[in-house]
Amino acid sequence: MEVRGRRECKACGAEWSYFETGSVECPECGSVVSVGVGERREHTDHAADLDLGEVLAARGERDVRAGSADGERGGDIVLAAEAAEEAARAYLRERGFVRGGELLDLDDTYLAAAELRFVAGTLARRTDVSEGEEAYFESLVSAAADGERPDASEVPDSLRDSRGLGYANAVRDYRQELREWGEETGRGLRDVLESLGDHVKRVRALDGDVGVEESEALVSAARAAADAARGDESGVERARDALSALA
Repeated sequence: MEVRGRRECKACGAEWSYFETGSVECPECGSVVSVGVGERREHTDHAADLDLGEVLAARGERDVRAGSADGERGGDIVLAAEAAEEAARAYLRERGFVRGGELLDLDDTYLAAAELRFVAGTLARRTDVSEGEEAYFESLVSAAADGERPDASEVPDSLRDSRGLGYANAVRDYRQELREWGEETGRGLRDVLESLGDHVKRVRALDGDVGVEESEALVSAARAAADAARGDESGVERARDALSALA
């Protein structure tokens, strides 16, 4: 949607950037009575942090999960996974990819959160979690908190579909906003985006059960397509190269 980039407080007259804060609350006096001023621009992204505080706190809990057969599995992994799933969902709901008319990157924090949503949901509902899965969950949480994501080589086979589905959903959402942002794109980029959309649909139909290399290729293609939309002439060819690995 198009919004005015600056807000003016009716109580104290202070001005601030809505594109930066995502809030109508005055940072000076706290009043929520403000008006938009300035030029309207496309804006879908809201100021959001991936808050994993509850996840880290839950890792300190050692209550045994009710119903655990051997009594050795700590309730902390269940609590942490549930908290992580909710934190990831909350973050993803607030995020978009256009800020003040500018197309943002498909960044690692978003990708990590998209994956964490499914990894956490899977582990929260399991009656047993392997040491490798628990270690990867911790690695993913740590990476996401730092705005990074674990290397594809670290993903356990049992959680490969969680990364696949998370990345496919992320690329689907990014592709949609990219198409709307770059309405005047050339034929080459339109073809790339159409092909990317077809691959995303296939991965989602498989519930993410594809190789981690394929998940990475989707991300690479989306990022190259964004570069092309911003004017990088090599972007279309790089996106095609990434997609060719999926054919």
